[in-house]
Amino acid sequence: MRKHLLAACAAAAATASRAAEAIRDPAAGWDRLWHEVIIDISILGVAFALITAWFVLRYRRRNPNEVGRAEKLTAAAAVGWTVIPMFVFMADDFFLAANGWQLWNAYRQPPAERIEIKLESGMYSWDYTYPNGVKAQNVLKVPAGKPVLLRMTSRDTIHSHFIPDFRVKEDSMPGRVTFMWFYPQKPGEHIVTCAEYCGIMHSYMVGKVVVVPEAEFAAWYAQEEKKLADGGRQTKKAGA
Repeated sequence: MRKHLLAACAAAAATASRAAEAIRDPAAGWDRLWHEVIIDISILGVAFALITAWFVLRYRRRNPNEVGRAEKLTAAAAVGWTVIPMFVFMADDFFLAANGWQLWNAYRQPPAERIEIKLESGMYSWDYTYPNGVKAQNVLKVPAGKPVLLRMTSRDTIHSHFIPDFRVKEDSMPGRVTFMWFYPQKPGEHIVTCAEYCGIMHSYMVGKVVVVPEAEFAAWYAQEEKKLADGGRQTKKAGA
């Protein structure tokens, strides 16, 4: 019996370990893609700057009375000077675009093991509702080590929930439910801003994500749920 129990515990631990490994922080993927973009445009920029500098030096006027003359290019040279730069640029663009689409498609498939929170955006606040009915405004408290998915809508106009530290941003709008997810792995605080101009005082629409250890979050979650239940009972008594 004890052997079976140990085997079951080991299997559960292995499953949990595999599940943890399966979760990939989307922020790391966006950082890698941006790193590739910077490298590519730097290489292309330096290459074309050197070519331009060579042309400036090679075909510069050597005396005030010198008159330049345009040498006629052969058909092959004309095609080469047109096609080769175009091919280089387009090949790089297609490579980066393919990587971006692949990363985006992977990001749009959130992990199954997650906590889902509803978000209603409004001028000028972020209103969060947890699965147990607890509500919070502008401060989203979440546990470390667990992916968080936000189901979002808006009660007035288009807003954009942007968490720079997690490299995620998504619009929320009236009459439609959108979603975004992120993976907070260690305790800390992260700013939330609205990245879509939503009207006067748009810059005041700020909040924060507070990541706490899982045990601390569980205690806070249970405490807030109890407060909510006690408030409901008191309301019923007052109505009676």
